[in-house]
This record gives sequence, structure tokens and C-alpha cells, in this order.
Amino acid sequence: MIETFVKSDGPALQSPIRKRWVLVTSSFPIARDGSEAAGSFVADIAQELSKYVDVRIVAPGREAAREVWGSMEVFRFPAPDHPLSLLKPWKLRDLYWIYEIMRGGLDATRKASDGAEHILALWGLPCGEWARRVARQCGIGYSVWMLGSDIWSLGRLPYLKGRLAKVMREAARVYADGYQLAADAKRIGGVEVHFLPSSRQIDGDYVSPRRHAPYRLLFLGRWHTNKGIDLLLDGLSLLTSKDWTLIESVDIHGGGPMEDLVHERVSRLQTRGCPIRVGGFLDKAQAAAAISAADWLLIPSRIESIPVVFSDAMKLGRPVVSTPVGDLGKLVGEGGVGICAASASKEAFAMALRELPVALDDHMDIALTTMAQRFSVEASALDLLSVTANAP
Repeated sequence: MIETFVKSDGPALQSPIRKRWVLVTSSFPIARDGSEAAGSFVADIAQELSKYVDVRIVAPGREAAREVWGSMEVFRFPAPDHPLSLLKPWKLRDLYWIYEIMRGGLDATRKASDGAEHILALWGLPCGEWARRVARQCGIGYSVWMLGSDIWSLGRLPYLKGRLAKVMREAARVYADGYQLAADAKRIGGVEVHFLPSSRQIDGDYVSPRRHAPYRLLFLGRWHTNKGIDLLLDGLSLLTSKDWTLIESVDIHGGGPMEDLVHERVSRLQTRGCPIRVGGFLDKAQAAAAISAADWLLIPSRIESIPVVFSDAMKLGRPVVSTPVGDLGKLVGEGGVGICAASASKEAFAMALRELPVALDDHMDIALTTMAQRFSVEASALDLLSVTANAP
């Protein structure tokens, strides 16, 4: 769209008027404290999209408010401090928050979508439902980007599965951040689902990992059963003194509902003399520095697609030890970028840690570089923009 401005003393000047996109998400930073990795990813993809279109963001906050985030405007709806996925409708307090979120999120989406060309929902529910309703009211299109929690958790509940299918069927385009996830989403929605990896922008120069044992290991993420922090700690408890000769230290950063368990089991390991330390959530810059300071990243998840910390590790040249869930078996094992456990169990993860090599070889460096090229924020933004005429 071109608008013409006429000066009284000269020829007409043409200036492009940028179209407006609205991003509706349950994952966007509030305090920039790193409490949700997906939040910093959404901030990065929004910033990249803002190079081509005006971006408004609908996201949870401590209260209903409008704020400026760089060049973007954020429409906040009130939500509790903990992730929305942890709300339990059979608890009265959580039921109150569910009602407030559903009402506030839909209202914020309506307000943000005034004059918008397209709505992008991150993720399927409830954000995709808000996008579907408002897009229909405004006569515009919407896209939806699915997470594992949409398909593998909400998609198992009959009513929500039906709502999810409707969101996918009416969308202009459907994305998923994993290969297996895309296939599973297609079975629910009956529509084509495009793989689009979620990754963060990594800035700065970081040193290469240590080439020889003993290695520095790192877990970075939410302390939740899906993320397998208990599998990691129980696996570490199975290691012998000989096994620990390959490990210089284990750092665990994060927080969440399993906090008491984490501190209790870490204390046991420390009593045995195991070099293990615990820290809190890290923001994006701190996370990148922590990964760069480590030699291996640990991903002991029970349920996973492709976690953001995986792409962080690839961009920083760090191999990983993971469970074989979601796409990790294919990416880690077949991709040659680390060690994949035989199963999501403490015994299998302990066995994987025993397979840490005495020294890294050049083949892994090549594999890490190749894998990092699959995860580009710039490429993801252009893919998203191609659903309309805004892609350069």
C-alpha cells in the first residue's frame, strides 16, 4: 500500500505505509528474568517481524495495561505469575484465573487487532481461539503456531481437541515447532502443518567447548516433570566415582513446581561430594553465557518437541545429552550432535552420561555447525510473513 503526500512547492512524494500484525501469545517476558525460554524466543521473533510490519503483542501481565517494548506495543491481560499451563480448573483460585484470562485475553486481542492485517497466534489454545474469533470479526486472516503442550497435552482432552482442530482448520496456515509434532497436529486438525523451528537470537562471541574430559555439564530449564529434572538428578545419583572422573561440574539453573525435590536431591548429591550447583532462572544473555561456559547441555525431558535451549546449544557449538523423546532422538542421535539415551528413564540417562567421550572429535564440530544452520530467527520470520504479501 502506498500513500501519496503532496508538497505545495514540489512533486508528490511516496512513502510506504507498513501493515500491522498482531501476535497473540501466552509466552512473552514480563520481568526479563528468563523464567520462560519461550518468552525470549517470542520477543526475538516479534522483533524480527517488526523489521517488515508494525507489530502489536497480546500477552499476559500482572494487570491489564498497554506498554511499549522497543518499537512494539504490548497489550497485557491479567494472569498469575506461574505459567498458564499449570492452572487446574478443579481449584477455585485457578478457576477464577482461567475465567479472567479467557475474558481478558480475548478483550486484549480485540483491542490490539484494530486496523490489523493478520493475527499470529503463539500457541494453539487459548491464543489460537482468541485469534480465530477476532480474525473472523475483523474479516482478516490468522495463522497459528503449535507447541507440544497443545498437541500432546490439551489435544488428549476430547473437548479441547475439538476446539484445537477448529482453530487449525480455519487458519490461513498452521505451524509446529517439531517434525513429529507437525505430524501429530495434522492428525488432529486434518490440515497441512508446516514445520517451523523456534529459536532465539544469540548475540556475542563465545569460546569453544572444552575438548577433553572432565567436562562441565549444564541443565537449563523449568523444574517440571515434563522437563525431567528428577530423571537427571536420579541418574546422577546412579553414577559411580569412576563415572564422575569424566565430569568436572554440573550446574542446574531454573525453577518451578519441583523446587523442593530439586534442592533435596541436590543436597544428597553434594553430601556424597558430587560437584553440583543450583541457581535460578537466567535471562537470555545469562543463558547464552552459561551454555558457553559449559561443555555439554543436558536435556532429560519426558515430553518434548524441540526445546529452545537445544537450538541455543547448537548456535553456541555445545553438544547435548538428551532423552529420545519428540524429535530429540532424530536430531541428537542421527544428527551426531551429542548422546541420546535409550529411553526417558534415570537408568538410561545415567548410561548416556557414562558414554561421555574422553575427547571430542572434529566430526561433532561439523555436525553442530550443520545443525545450527537449521535454526534461524530470520528465516522463521520470513516464512511467517509469506502467508501475506509482507515478505521481502
